Amino acid sequence: MSVFMDLNLTFTEDKSVLQRMIETAAQLGFSTVAINYMFEPKAKKKPQIPAPTPITELMDQLPVVQGRSRPIRVLNRLTLVMSDSFHFRSTAPEYRCFDLLAVQPTTEKLFHAACMVYDIDIICVSVTERLPFFFKRAPVNGAIDRGVVFEVSYSAAIRDSTMRRYTIANAISLIECCKGKSVMVSSAAEKALELRGPYDVTNLSLLFGLSDKDCKEAVSSTCRSVLLHGETRKTASGIIYTVKSCSKASDQQEAPPQSETCEAPPSKKQKSSVTE
Repeated sequence: MSVFMDLNLTFTEDKSVLQRMIETAAQLGFSTVAINYMFEPKAKKKPQIPAPTPITELMDQLPVVQGRSRPIRVLNRLTLVMSDSFHFRSTAPEYRCFDLLAVQPTTEKLFHAACMVYDIDIICVSVTERLPFFFKRAPVNGAIDRGVVFEVSYSAAIRDSTMRRYTIANAISLIECCKGKSVMVSSAAEKALELRGPYDVTNLSLLFGLSDKDCKEAVSSTCRSVLLHGETRKTASGIIYTVKSCSKASDQQEAPPQSETCEAPPSKKQKSSVTE
C-alpha cells in the first residue's frame, strides 16, 4: 500500500486553521504532512528567520490516518523566497530547526545556483506568475543527480483562473525539461477546503504532463526521497550525526583513576600457586 504525503501546508497564526488542515489531511489518507513557513527577506541586512512552532503546541493529540492504525506525522519546513544570493546562508543555525529546507528562486542565476550549489531539499516553482526565465536541461539534470526535488503546488489553481493558467504553463515547462523525474506535487493549502485527496492529486497531475506512474510517485515515493534527503543533509550524507551536549559538566567529567588496590578483572588474575 502506498504512503501518501503532502509536504506543503501553509503556516498561519490561527492554530484552529492548522488543526483543521492536519485533521483533513489525515482523513484524506495522507500519512505525513509538513507545515511550510514561507520567508521572504526584504532588507540587505542579516535576515531573521522565524522559529517553527512545536507540534505539541498546535495539537494535544495527532489524528489517526484513515486506513491506518497510526497517527499522522507532522514536520516543519522552511521555504526561502530568494531575490538575491545573500538570502541563503548555508551555515545558518536556524536551518537546523526545520526538517525540510526549500528555496523559491526568482531569477535564472539563482535557479542555477539552487540546482548546482545550494544544500537544499526542494526547489519550488512559482505558480502565481509567469516565470521570468526558461528552464535549461543542464542545471535541472544537475539538481536531479544531487537528489533535489522540484515542487509544483495546485491550490493556487483552485483559487483563481489566471493562476490556473500560470500553474499549468509553468508545470508543463518544467516537466518537459526534466522528463517527469524528481517532481513532487503538493497543495500549498491555506485552509482545509483547498486540500484534495491523493488520487484527486494524481488525476490533476495529468494536466501537468506527468505519466500515470509519475503522477503516483509525485505524492508518494518522491516525497519519501525528500524526507530521506532532508535527514542525510543534516547527518553528512548519513555518515556523521552531530548532537548538542546535554550539559557542560558531562564534557568536563573525566573517568576516575583506577585504584592500585582494586581487584584485577578475572581474565587478568594470576593463577595461585599450589603448595604441597
